[in-house]
Amino acid sequence: MSHFGENLKRVREDRNISQRELALKARLGASTIEKYENNEQIPDTQTILKLSTVLDIPASELLEREMINHHPAGIDSEIEQLIKEIGPKRTKLILRKAKEFSEDDFLRVMQMLYEVKYEK
Repeated sequence: MSHFGENLKRVREDRNISQRELALKARLGASTIEKYENNEQIPDTQTILKLSTVLDIPASELLEREMINHHPAGIDSEIEQLIKEIGPKRTKLILRKAKEFSEDDFLRVMQMLYEVKYEK
């Protein structure tokens, strides 16, 4: 779990959240967050789950040995920005559902989204 602190810091910074903000949202002390990020203290399972919920990231990703810093080739900056805006959970949900659609299904869904947004 020695990579937890590095992963926590990276995700927190990616979300533009200060240690203090994260501490408040997770109901922890700011010094506790600092200790986690510096690998001076290891959180218990409940705390890891709480932090993952606040940061909108699966706990398993916080615990991974190495988080992938760069996306695979082919993912442009606009897609990266969209993922940041809607969050990884929602992105994964949308993509899982979208891959089940046929081309016709996808076009119908896009038409429905357009109508909901612009034809109120």
